[in-house]
Amino acid sequence: MAVTGRAALLAALGTLPVGLWDPSWTGLLTVNTPLALACACDFALAAPVRRLGLTRSGDTSVRLGETAEVQLTVTNPSGRPLRADLRDAWPPSSWQPGTEVAASRQSLAIPAGERRRLTTHLRPTRRGDHRSDRVTIRSYGPLRLFARQGTHRVPWTVRVLPPFTSRKHLPSKLARLRELDGRTSVLTRGQGTEFDSLRDYVPGDDTRSIDWRATARQSTVAIRTWRPERDRHILLVLDTGRTSAGRVGDAPRLDASMDAALLLAALASRAGDRVDLLAYDRRVRALVQGRSAGDVLPSLVNALATLEPELIETDARGLTSTALRTAPRSSLIVLLTSLDAAPIEEGLLPVLSRLTKRHKVLLASVADPRIEEMAKARGSVEAVYDAAAAAQAQSERRRTAEQLTRRGVTVVDAIPNNLAPALADAYLSLKAAGRL
Repeated sequence: MAVTGRAALLAALGTLPVGLWDPSWTGLLTVNTPLALACACDFALAAPVRRLGLTRSGDTSVRLGETAEVQLTVTNPSGRPLRADLRDAWPPSSWQPGTEVAASRQSLAIPAGERRRLTTHLRPTRRGDHRSDRVTIRSYGPLRLFARQGTHRVPWTVRVLPPFTSRKHLPSKLARLRELDGRTSVLTRGQGTEFDSLRDYVPGDDTRSIDWRATARQSTVAIRTWRPERDRHILLVLDTGRTSAGRVGDAPRLDASMDAALLLAALASRAGDRVDLLAYDRRVRALVQGRSAGDVLPSLVNALATLEPELIETDARGLTSTALRTAPRSSLIVLLTSLDAAPIEEGLLPVLSRLTKRHKVLLASVADPRIEEMAKARGSVEAVYDAAAAAQAQSERRRTAEQLTRRGVTVVDAIPNNLAPALADAYLSLKAAGRL
């Protein structure tokens, strides 16, 4: 009874001796001659791998947490059908944990002279540029006894952008901005506001806003409406030094700062203000300047995609000098950095007056929610010690914030989920008070 396929190959490999030629093996080899011929034919009928044509297409960018689709087109120019297993290799962070094997391996069958398109679904777990490594193809004969294997390099890059989860807060912040803009019945007037238009008086309006000259020319009482000044300049400064690498929850502090910066940039650009970005530790890591209102947010997202914390101490003097060169006079400088006592007292405070003398400064810092949980802990000796340590840490942060406030700095200190809306509220408050 003839044995074919993998069973025959395994049987042959298990019975054939290894060593020098021995005439006594002649009978054994004669028995296995049909199997040897089958293996040789199977190998000959396997489509060649190196002659295959491979090209890519598909997504070149995706937000963190979303899925990118990259198509791989395989062309079989040979005269033999291709039966193969294919592995499309990408960096490990291109997949969710545990899904790499299933997502990167596929089987395909391509008749002679035809092509097929395969889709690789990437779901990256880290920001930055993810580059394809290589495509490995194993081509089998019709009996799958032998295979040809080869690799092809088919370059492709997918840029993974920040997720911008705080964009869900944008509609509510824009509604408040419209109130400040005089488009609703809630009107503001301050040192930094400018005349917008006239409308009829309604009960409850501030009588100080009555325009008596306009009232004398018509039969109804006229009220002046005001709006915040436009075309202000905002410089977002991201500290990318070692303190930004500290993890709060599942992500570094820098990621929460990025999210807050994106929400503020989207809001400020809608308000008619100009927004620039500077990322700095001991040198400039990213710089975005002079973008139009419609282009500022895509430019910031693209610049932040590849930004990573650096495990070095931030040079506060260099950061201050670079910010002063970047921002025109009377700007709002939003500094996203740590509120830890040592970096502020030893680094920022000695040079802070250089910034506050020419600009309005707003400092935003990411607080650790674990500290708040520890401060509320009770019930055991360990929990009481944890609560005491957390209370001391909170006291130090408050003291540092008070030092900055006395020097004219507006301070926002919030946990990651609350930092972006809190920073946007601080910006709108400055607008409403006419301080911007």
